[in-house]
Amino acid sequence: MFGVDITVLALAGLVAVAAAGLAYGVLFSRIESEKKAEGRFRRVSAAETDRTKIKAARDRVTEMSKRRKSVQDSLKELEKKQQEKSAKAAPSMKMRLAQANLSMSVPQFYVFSAIFGLFAFLLTFVASGKLLIAVGVALIAAAGLPRWIVGFMIKRRCKKFLDEFPNALDVMVRSIKSGLPLNDALRLIASDGQEPVKTEFRRVVDSQQVGLTVPEACGRMIQSIPLPEVNFFAIVIAIQAQAGGNLSEALGNLSKVLRERKKMKAKVNALSMEAKASACIIGALPVIVATLVYLTSPEYMLVLFTDPRGHLIMGVSAVWMSIGIFVMRNMINFDI
Repeated sequence: MFGVDITVLALAGLVAVAAAGLAYGVLFSRIESEKKAEGRFRRVSAAETDRTKIKAARDRVTEMSKRRKSVQDSLKELEKKQQEKSAKAAPSMKMRLAQANLSMSVPQFYVFSAIFGLFAFLLTFVASGKLLIAVGVALIAAAGLPRWIVGFMIKRRCKKFLDEFPNALDVMVRSIKSGLPLNDALRLIASDGQEPVKTEFRRVVDSQQVGLTVPEACGRMIQSIPLPEVNFFAIVIAIQAQAGGNLSEALGNLSKVLRERKKMKAKVNALSMEAKASACIIGALPVIVATLVYLTSPEYMLVLFTDPRGHLIMGVSAVWMSIGIFVMRNMINFDI
């Protein structure tokens, strides 16, 4: 009985193995074809995914190249405009008075210069009694000194503007990051800023109200504040208007650049202060020595004022001193 059961079981096992082999032999080709089809499907799906990624990358590269080209074209156009502006004549007296923030008109300025020259002429003529010297002093006082005063006021106002301008840019950056548009950020500086930044941004806002765009209004700011930093600001606004981009990041970078330029200027001034002091001492030394000699021995110095040869010597000495002072000034002044 035990042997019969083993034989039956062995026959059943052999039948099962044979049936399984037959089924595998019949279904092998189908299983292999399904595996190959699944592999081809995976490869096609991966290829489509890679093709989509490649296309997206190409689109990004194309978009970046287009944007870079647009920015380059904008920079070239702005540079061309700046070159055309710089190629023109020097700013008129009306523009210089506006840059100095003086309320007088050009005729009033010339009248004031004439009155000042007449006063200097009378004072010099009464003191010296020589007409030629009085006329020379009057010409210098009428034509040179008022213009120098206007230039000094322009430089002082530009310096104040440059000290406050980075702070105004930081306020604009925070305003834009908080969700305010550019126009509202400009109005915020125009209402709550410090002088003279407040006045200049108010002019920008007023220019917008009469029909100018923001880039055009910011571009006109350089007419009243002749600084390269203002030109940088106008270029950033113009590029953002034409090519788009993150304006807050651009203004933040500009603010950092302006602060670094200010630090560099302060460092250069500190390093060149010894040379400036030496130049001042050398330039003032002849005048100081001549004054001391005149106080101790007047008759020794009066020959220069009474003799025509003394006049010639003083004239030549003044010319050479002026040339020396001009050379020393150019040696110790640095543009950054």
